[in-house]
Amino acid sequence: MNKIKIISGDITKLDVDAIVNAANRSLLGGGGVDGAIHRAAGPELLDYCRSLGGCETGEAKITPGFNLPAKWVIHTVGPVWRGGDNREAELLQSCYSNSMNIAHEKSIKSIAFPAISTGVYGYPKPQAAEIAVNTVLKFLKDHQLPQQVIFTCFSPEDLEIYNQVYKKYS
Repeated sequence: MNKIKIISGDITKLDVDAIVNAANRSLLGGGGVDGAIHRAAGPELLDYCRSLGGCETGEAKITPGFNLPAKWVIHTVGPVWRGGDNREAELLQSCYSNSMNIAHEKSIKSIAFPAISTGVYGYPKPQAAEIAVNTVLKFLKDHQLPQQVIFTCFSPEDLEIYNQVYKKYS
């Protein structure tokens, strides 16, 4: 079974154990995928996130999925792109590795990621895809879980980038 899948679609509709939210530091919702996840999960997600005290860039926290098909939401805060010399790559890698660690600890079998930091945070999509794919592949070499990782692309451009990057490493 291929552990990695790359699709185009709406992450809030996926029937997986966990979806990853490209959150902001407050964890209280925002634009893009973050806003979509909060809207689809319902007001209980916001109430739960208020109790978490936010999240630092590169870190990750888990909440129930509430009204989502996914049982869990792993919230991670990606870096804002500032030219590449401000630890952006290290912080983005931490988003993926910390999310995968939480998934492993919670015995999550299937997890879906958006393209973290590539929206309003401005991270260049090709570099972000390289970090995402490499980090996940390295993790999967040493761990049984998760059994499936889905990179969920919002646009045809994102889908093409992820497919090209994955072909290089598979």
